[in-house]
Parts: sequence; structure tokens; C-alpha cells
Amino acid sequence: MNPPPPLAVREQLREQRFSKVWTEELDEVFTDVAPYYDRANLFASFGLWNEFFRRFMATVEIHPGERTLDVCAGTNAVGIGLLQREPTLEVHAIDRSAAMQEVGRQRALAQGFHIDSVIGDVHLLPFPDNHFDVVTLQFASRHLRIKEVFTEIHRVLKPGGRFFHSDMLRPANPFVEKAYYAYLRACLSLTGLLFGSSAKAHNCKKYFIDALETFYSADELSEVMRQQGFSDVSARTVFAGMLGFHRAVKPRPG
Repeated sequence: MNPPPPLAVREQLREQRFSKVWTEELDEVFTDVAPYYDRANLFASFGLWNEFFRRFMATVEIHPGERTLDVCAGTNAVGIGLLQREPTLEVHAIDRSAAMQEVGRQRALAQGFHIDSVIGDVHLLPFPDNHFDVVTLQFASRHLRIKEVFTEIHRVLKPGGRFFHSDMLRPANPFVEKAYYAYLRACLSLTGLLFGSSAKAHNCKKYFIDALETFYSADELSEVMRQQGFSDVSARTVFAGMLGFHRAVKPRPG
């Protein structure tokens, strides 16, 4: 287990190390896992995935009629969850994977919900400035050039708009971190076998651990958000920092 790179150069080194995976391999991986993505997460978390999701959704503040965007929306769990709470929302989703969004479209349709979906690069959000009241991003940041994405989220949020983030994080405690990676290695192998993952997905197991090793702790990610212009940044972690929830606000002028 290697110490993480210094915060000042973390993003540059992450891109140098993982750019090929991000641009050439992840699309195929998520196309493969899309049909069983939610079930695999539930299995890999020993049934706690729904509790993780519930805790994250409890942090998301919404009001009737607001316009929301879920970045890296996957199978639309967040958008569906928001519409279940407040059907008057205008919900948008963006994801790079057409396969994941097709699963998400069918899930939303089965419950009578409509979510406006865009397939595209979340590093360049195809939306106007100051457009959304709420933006969410769940369980995807490890696979992104995060400063670019946070800058784009800040741009499309209205002044006073709220950003809610959740992801697996690098635990600050090195002993917890070591045990965490050992568990993930075993869990990813077993999950891949049980769900019949493709060779490409199996080959990404090492990447998933490496991406966490070079990712951020909760406090570090809070600092990245502040650097990209957010204020009122707060963080909450569970399981000794293995999972974190962040809330941040785009400041109003003046």
C-alpha cells in the first residue's frame, strides 16, 4: 500500500495513471455490468447498499418544482428516489454509458416517472450556466477528473444551489485502509464470478483498488470542493471513513 500523492498534484497523477482505463475500458465494463449492477452492489455490500443509498438520499434537500441533475446517473437510482419524494421535480440525468441509462430509463418508466437523459461526457456538461437548483453525484468520482467535474457542477448550479456527493473514499487511518483494500479484492473477485462478469470487468479489479489508493479522504475532498469555488462544505463519513457524504453550496454574488 502506497501513500497517496500530495494534494497539489493528486489530480495530475491520477490522470496520468488512469487515463487509458477511463477513456478506453470503463465504457465496456459498465455495458457489461449494467443488467446486474444494482444486484451486484447489494451482494458486495452484504446487503447494506440500500442503507448506504438511504443515508445519502437523506442528505439531499429538495423543494417542490426544483430542477435537479444527477451526474453519472447510472441506473437512475437517485433520480427515481427524488421523484418518489417530490413528483413535481424536473429531473435530469447524464451518464457516459447508454447501457446503464437504458436500465435506468426502464426502471423509471416502470414507476411512472420521466427523467430527461443525456448520454455524454460529464467533464463538459451540456447545460447552461446557473441552470439547476440541485446537483447530485454518487459513487462515480473515483473514475473522473474530479476537479474538472466539480468546476462544471459549480458552473451549472444556480447561485445558492446545492451539490450533494457520495462515494467510497480513501480512509484516513492506514490500518483501516489496508483492511478495506483486502476486503475489496476478495469481494470483487467473488462478485465477478457469481454474476458472470466479462474478462474486461475482471481485469479492472486492480484498477478499482488503485483508484481508491490515489483518491481522497473526506477532508481532502472537502478541500477540493472549496478550491473549485464551493462554500458551506460539510462532510460526514461512515465505516471509519470508507464512505462519505458531502454537501456544498454555490455562493450567491456579493
